[in-house]
Amino acid sequence: MAGNQSEFDYIIIGAGSAGCVLANRLSADPKAQVCLVEAGPTDHGFPQKLLIDLPSGILSVIMNPRYNWSYAYETGEALGNHAVPCPRGRVLGGTSAINGMVYIRGHRRDYAGWVEKGADGWSYDEVLPYFKKSENYQHGASEFHGAGGELDVQDQRDPNPVGEPAMTAATQLQYRRTDDFNGAEQDGFGYWQVTQKRGARASTARAFLDPARPRRNLTIVTDALTERIDLEGKRAVGVTVRRHDGGPAILKARREVIVSGGTINSPQLLMLSGIGPAAELQALGIAVRHDLPGVGENLHDHQGIFMSWSSPDTRLYGLSASALGWMAAAPFKYVFERKGAMTTNTCEAGGFIRSLPGLEQPDLQLLFFPQYMNQMPRLIPRGHGFSWHVSLLQPKSRGKLALKSARPDDAPRLISGFLSHDDDLNGIVRGFKEVRRIVAAPAMAPHRGAETDPGPAVQSDDQIADFIRKNLGTTYHPAGTCKMGKDPMAVVDPRLRVHGLEGLRVIDASIMPQVISGNTNAPTIMIAERGADFIKAQWAN
Repeated sequence: MAGNQSEFDYIIIGAGSAGCVLANRLSADPKAQVCLVEAGPTDHGFPQKLLIDLPSGILSVIMNPRYNWSYAYETGEALGNHAVPCPRGRVLGGTSAINGMVYIRGHRRDYAGWVEKGADGWSYDEVLPYFKKSENYQHGASEFHGAGGELDVQDQRDPNPVGEPAMTAATQLQYRRTDDFNGAEQDGFGYWQVTQKRGARASTARAFLDPARPRRNLTIVTDALTERIDLEGKRAVGVTVRRHDGGPAILKARREVIVSGGTINSPQLLMLSGIGPAAELQALGIAVRHDLPGVGENLHDHQGIFMSWSSPDTRLYGLSASALGWMAAAPFKYVFERKGAMTTNTCEAGGFIRSLPGLEQPDLQLLFFPQYMNQMPRLIPRGHGFSWHVSLLQPKSRGKLALKSARPDDAPRLISGFLSHDDDLNGIVRGFKEVRRIVAAPAMAPHRGAETDPGPAVQSDDQIADFIRKNLGTTYHPAGTCKMGKDPMAVVDPRLRVHGLEGLRVIDASIMPQVISGNTNAPTIMIAERGADFIKAQWAN
């Protein structure tokens, strides 16, 4: 801790997609002393800097317990009690340091839904300026995009060539082609834009935190687990952390404690601090400081399923004798041109579709992977093939997060509730069938081998549903456990202040009343931008 300083104006817990943005924005005021606390390591050491900056390094970090909390959902008997991975970043940059880098904001209707649930001031027109504020869009400023912001949003530099026939196959089924999923319309198929800069990952640590590091009023603490938020009456006054050397540290906050641990760690920390459902806390011997029944409730994620095909096309990413040439050349192509297979984010293309007539917005996201995939990513798959993932965008099933114990280093339970609503299973079945139609289109004929997962034996709706239940995964987009709103189960108000307490906010994806339709990194950055403005406005005088 720089200069052994222990008192700050703002203490931010969690240096992830939201925390790094907040640290930048709040420390921009030279009069404000800001402390950013991260449980994981720095992203500048070796080998993490190399693995994080290199886009294809995702396969080395996303399931690595050094940089990932390695959480897992519980699924229950209906889904065979199989565990579903829920990777969350444990390093500066948080999940933005280990994710697929896809930049998606969601649909206009998503934010209207937030307002309907009590999130006043969060309509699409009101949040769009905050998306644009952060953005440095490759194609320049426009009605929907910003330029000059910290976060580079770019086209992929060198996507796999088989992505093009895959997208053409979708257009052969009369889907539209798009080059911007964040423009006027979300529907259609194309290549995802990514948070990269010249072929390197642009995590929030790289984009927002690195430029702020030289500021004398910003203290960054890594390898420090926050054990609890310290309260005096109904006001948050600081935090107790456990440093990497095992010693405790008491950090005092003159103005606010800001919890940005994400959908899993934020409600966990609130409950460990005695803020949450009273009966559950008392059962674990935790003194109740503030009864707030919604903490940990409303847990949900984009449920989905992988499907895979073999292929005779050896340009698809995979290990074979025929591919040794381009594999050997890949490091040189990356170093000298910043192109080639090492720029891949593994999920390069896809689209948004409406699987039923009359829907106001897409209900499914279909993601194309130019390699074999399953719910546990493999480093380099053997042989060549491609995969599609069906992702349900507006799930109705809900679960909850619950503590296992009062120990801060015990991972919480993620009781998923997946497929507990029939509409969710039916939606994924529809997406499953649509993927088969796309793969069967003429454009894919030269690249299509045998369906390997689940295989042609799975045909009837009942067989498809059974396969989905046994193999269900997610798109790693948990949300909602500290939801924003005004109802009795809301945790924060529309200015992200914890209901009933002073000096405490939650600012991350946990505040989403309903997960947005698509990847959650960009909306989390937007939430942090808005949260920073709320904080600065409150303390302006």
